[in-house]
Amino acid sequence: MDFQHTNDSVTRRIQAFTERLTYLRSNDLYYYNQPVQEILPGMKVRVNGREMGMYASYSYLGLVNHPRINAAAKAAVDKFGTGTHGVRTLAGTLTIHSELEETIASFKHSEAAITYSSGYATNLTVVSTLMGRGDYVFSDKLNHASIVDGCLMSGAEFRRFKHNDMEHLETLLKNAPSDAAKLVIADSVFSMDGDIIDLPTMVALCKKHNAWLMIDEAHSVGVLGKTGTGIEEHFDLYGQIDIKMGTLSKTIPSVGGYVAASREIIDYFRHASRAYIFSAALPPAQAAAANESFKVILDEPWRLERLNENTKQFIGGLKALGFDTLFTETAIVPVLCREDDLAFAMTRECQHNDVFVLPVVSPAVGEGLARLRATVTAAHDPSEIERALDVIGEAGKKLGIVK
Repeated sequence: MDFQHTNDSVTRRIQAFTERLTYLRSNDLYYYNQPVQEILPGMKVRVNGREMGMYASYSYLGLVNHPRINAAAKAAVDKFGTGTHGVRTLAGTLTIHSELEETIASFKHSEAAITYSSGYATNLTVVSTLMGRGDYVFSDKLNHASIVDGCLMSGAEFRRFKHNDMEHLETLLKNAPSDAAKLVIADSVFSMDGDIIDLPTMVALCKKHNAWLMIDEAHSVGVLGKTGTGIEEHFDLYGQIDIKMGTLSKTIPSVGGYVAASREIIDYFRHASRAYIFSAALPPAQAAAANESFKVILDEPWRLERLNENTKQFIGGLKALGFDTLFTETAIVPVLCREDDLAFAMTRECQHNDVFVLPVVSPAVGEGLARLRATVTAAHDPSEIERALDVIGEAGKKLGIVK
């Protein structure tokens, strides 16, 4: 590529990335951005004309293509069309948006809820709207990038505590000015490691130090709790989280993000958060699909039971093969490869044998922590999980990751 600014840092960064991509592509190691041609029953997909078992999907309860959800989306198109053509504050609010927010509030045991166009935008706008200069925000070191970006954008004093280390969090809280506004924020289930935040201790610390508490439930809705409503149900701590954030694009097969909280907090966000005021409303079909999804979760509890069974089978099988899965307790299962090149090679071996997995490498994770970030869902058949374990195991042996 012919760059006009041949000596500046931007050009050097682009060129370094281009060289890395060229190396990966030329060695059959690049598997990102593959178009899925068709989503098939039983958590399978068609990619490049081949049928593959999907182990990189966030559809934890297997709700993609659920007939009730598809029907709700189609009916919304028939009633409202395909777009809203406006922001929510002006002409963009439809009855389906209000219904969705009422459904979320009920599902999350909150007074009210608000929806946004993406999960990333939700964290970005909520943290930066709530906090400002002179305030203090405390974030787990493994929190999602959208949380980190929201903290930085807020202008607040940004403090990061060691992953799930409540002693370190308390030390940071003690060192903050007693009269400063404080927000503690963490993922409920961590998106790269699959472990669960120590919510009971975090709640106690927030009460002790007069701090607000925000939890990102992107990977816990439909996964944690007896009925799948999330981390509060999991720990029997209803009403202890000030701001419950979640996405509509993982367990919920739609797109967008939401916050559930008190009516006063939601009214504040509805009139002060930029991502709500200046972004177009969710398309009707997506709002309707999300609305129906929450109802399906409660109506079909067998899905969560199956997910838990499949999760135990998958994690247990990987450990038996000798793989390090870190501290995962959930459907997010890291398969540690250590080095970036090994994670890329593991992906190649698995995909050549029709198991769709993808690597996570530096800088998304720390040096020496490259992995396959595999996921298991309620839609996987146990026999298919066994086959995937066989493929992953053979790949690990071939590459020397396990014996």
